[in-house]
Amino acid sequence: MTVRIGYASGVYDLFHVGHLNLLKHARLHCDYLVAGVASTEATLLMKNREPVVPLHERLEIVRNIRLVDEVVVDNYPDKVDAWHAVGFHVIFKGDDWRGTEKGNRLEAGMLALGVEVVYFPYTVHTSSTLLRRALNLLDSGLEDNESLKA
Repeated sequence: MTVRIGYASGVYDLFHVGHLNLLKHARLHCDYLVAGVASTEATLLMKNREPVVPLHERLEIVRNIRLVDEVVVDNYPDKVDAWHAVGFHVIFKGDDWRGTEKGNRLEAGMLALGVEVVYFPYTVHTSSTLLRRALNLLDSGLEDNESLKA
């Protein structure tokens, strides 16, 4: 029997329930789950910004989630390259990718390799982007309070 290897890549910055939901859903659809944590360089290429949390800390957080069997650094904006490095049978993404240019590219690349693409519901009420905005607002509020005290 072939072990079905799944791949769930992400930045996993400011780890939140949406990340956990992706990993929980992914675990149900494979025998062995590999989480690819995007490097700082890959994140800059994909999102035009650096993660808040350093790579070694993001790796440690994801490594310690019992749903995950293995954690690798994902330096691959093109997931075909990730497939060459990891050798997975199924890749998991949030459904915010479905029907987008990047999702269509992913599907075409994976189809050519015989890899299934499985989308899971995106957790809309929480994202690293929203958390980053909230932190920035809190930070600016603290700065405003400090200037009032001066």
